[in-house]
Amino acid sequence: MIDLALSILSSTLIFVVFKLFDVYKVQTLYAIITNYVVACIVGLLLYGGRVEPSKIIEASWFVGPVLLGVLFITVFNLMAKTAQVAGVSVASVATKMSLVIPVLFGVLFYQEHLSAWQIIGILLALVAVYMASLKEQHITIHKRDLILPALVFLGSGVIDTSIKYFEEQHLTSQEIPLFSSMVFGCAALTGLVFIGVKSVKNPLRVNLKNILGGIALGVPNYFSIFFLIRALHSEMLESAALFTLNNVAIVMFSTLMGILMFKEKLSLKNWGGVVLAVFSIILVALF
Repeated sequence: MIDLALSILSSTLIFVVFKLFDVYKVQTLYAIITNYVVACIVGLLLYGGRVEPSKIIEASWFVGPVLLGVLFITVFNLMAKTAQVAGVSVASVATKMSLVIPVLFGVLFYQEHLSAWQIIGILLALVAVYMASLKEQHITIHKRDLILPALVFLGSGVIDTSIKYFEEQHLTSQEIPLFSSMVFGCAALTGLVFIGVKSVKNPLRVNLKNILGGIALGVPNYFSIFFLIRALHSEMLESAALFTLNNVAIVMFSTLMGILMFKEKLSLKNWGGVVLAVFSIILVALF
């Protein structure tokens, strides 16, 4: 449970850093790519073995970081577009509701067993995520724009499911730091290509503030994935229950951090989501 708690803490810190980006006017895209470089370096420093590129390419899990690296950048840009078109709340709900995908994957493909109480807890978690995330009123989404949150939902779910698959089928405990590092390294390379294409029209400007923001984001970002994979590897809980706990706890603690640190105001519906989140965590973790 310690690994899961540390993953949740790291993910909550990511939320705090993103909020500080608004305060200090950090350009998110450049900071995001810097953060991937930093996260890659952190993983390489933690890896105890010798890094041999030829062996990494030959590893059975090598396709994982390539796939996830591209997905990270793609989903990030889809989330940004969704937030602009449909609102931040819609983007947040689509991201967190995606826990349905790895939950179903675990149950259908790995025959994971969930108790009746855990199933109720997962359903409550979905309601809790929805209620806690909705902070905007009178949001109107045109039918043509529904594809954006749908893609965010699908992309986020595929990321979590892929992490579960490679952890289950390909990774040893010693390879987790290196695998996590390669995921972020591939994300950084994809991001650099993306920026390179954009810089043809808009020249790239190196900004110390963006670099510092990326460093602040990169460390917790790495550990959010590293500790999540370790938690999955420990088999303390079925992955369906673990992904539910991870997602709903992040929403709950991020909401509370928003109140404590940034004086955010919550509606009655938001508070109801927080309370439901607590109940869902109890049901999934203890029954």
